[in-house]
Amino acid sequence: MRVNRFGAAMAALVLTTGPIGAWAAPRISHAQLEEMFSNMRGSAAWNVDGPLLWGYFFTSPDRAKVDQAAKILVGRGYRLVEIHRDRGVWWLHVERVEHHTVDSLDARNAEFYAFAQGEGLATYDGMDVGPVP
Repeated sequence: MRVNRFGAAMAALVLTTGPIGAWAAPRISHAQLEEMFSNMRGSAAWNVDGPLLWGYFFTSPDRAKVDQAAKILVGRGYRLVEIHRDRGVWWLHVERVEHHTVDSLDARNAEFYAFAQGEGLATYDGMDVGPVP
């Protein structure tokens, strides 16, 4: 579970660990998203069925590819949160206020898996969510 900048726990799927070359992250399944939404409905202090702040994460060992991906996503209306390096891997974090259902988030994930592959990134690493500030 990721923790947002407000200090509140956020629903998140963190499916990868280890050095980037060893990552073979399974795609986030529809069933996992159903469970995530169910858990949020049971424990989140915010309205799960309204607009929320969704953060999305991508990785690459190549900073230029992360910079290019950030530029494209900002052009699509996402806000750049940060680009940072951790253990030789560049991380891109973008966010946008969106309203998602299980199905729409599943579609967004599919879009981002394809985006990551098309841009030559190592992974689309998943999402986190929190209340709109």
